[in-house]
Amino acid sequence: MAEAERIIGTPDIPEAAGTDPEQADGGNGADAARADVSARPRGKRRIAVLFGVAALAYALDLVSKMIVVAKLEHHEPIEIIGDWLKFEAIRNAGAAFGFGEAFTIIFTMIAAIVIVVIARLARKLYSLPWAIALGLLLGGALGNLTDRIFRSPGVFEGAVVDFIAPKGFAVFNLADSAIVCGGILIVLLSFRGLDPDGTVHKD
Repeated sequence: MAEAERIIGTPDIPEAAGTDPEQADGGNGADAARADVSARPRGKRRIAVLFGVAALAYALDLVSKMIVVAKLEHHEPIEIIGDWLKFEAIRNAGAAFGFGEAFTIIFTMIAAIVIVVIARLARKLYSLPWAIALGLLLGGALGNLTDRIFRSPGVFEGAVVDFIAPKGFAVFNLADSAIVCGGILIVLLSFRGLDPDGTVHKD
């Protein structure tokens, strides 16, 4: 969160308060600032990627859940790879992979907060890999939040539809997969020192 706040609060063109770039750099400050802006990727293009990835992840999750509810719920599991992978419809009131079923409302609030934070980060998003990672997180969060709001037993307490059941592992859905993949990508980008605004730093 500290890193996110740092990026959100950073102006597009760093400039000392009350200092004229041309006076400080002998007339070259303005040119350097313009060159810095022109060298950056366009923010709109990265935002479009973020929402495009999010829309795709959300649509795939929504359609898959509709099919599962209509065709698989209250039926025998479908074996995909023998006992190693099955499609089995279950309702999960907890977090991803079935954890914490007693805290449904809390997980709903967390998902909403994640969406708000990603929307704020989008203003400073110049990195394509970060756009993809945040898009996966956003699409996954929206997918499971939709279940929380619209499915039984009630608003903000709805059970998420899970159906991907590997042997010896928790049952999950495509939204969970998008969230995990987005999280892993963010960790990798952070290790490489790449920030959402496209800058690279070394600690």
